[in-house]
Amino acid sequence: MFPERTGYIIWVSDLKAARNLDKYGSVHYLSRRMHYVVMYVNAERAEETMKNVRKLPYVRKIERSYRNEIKTEYSKDIPDKTRYYSL
Repeated sequence: MFPERTGYIIWVSDLKAARNLDKYGSVHYLSRRMHYVVMYVNAERAEETMKNVRKLPYVRKIERSYRNEIKTEYSKDIPDKTRYYSL
């Protein structure tokens, strides 16, 4: 139903020009202090989109987000130690 999305962190030198990144994907966050943009693009067209974004004059560096590869389901195989420390 929903297309597969890939996240990218794009370091920019000009924040006003970084607002134009919205036409390449959906901008999730724009940091004014650290000058980076977090955006999501369709996974099947991610490489060609980032090739076009990399050519923009205000883009300094592009990093791929590993958020979707981090395990978010946890198992409780380790016993709870908090009951030993209670009064």
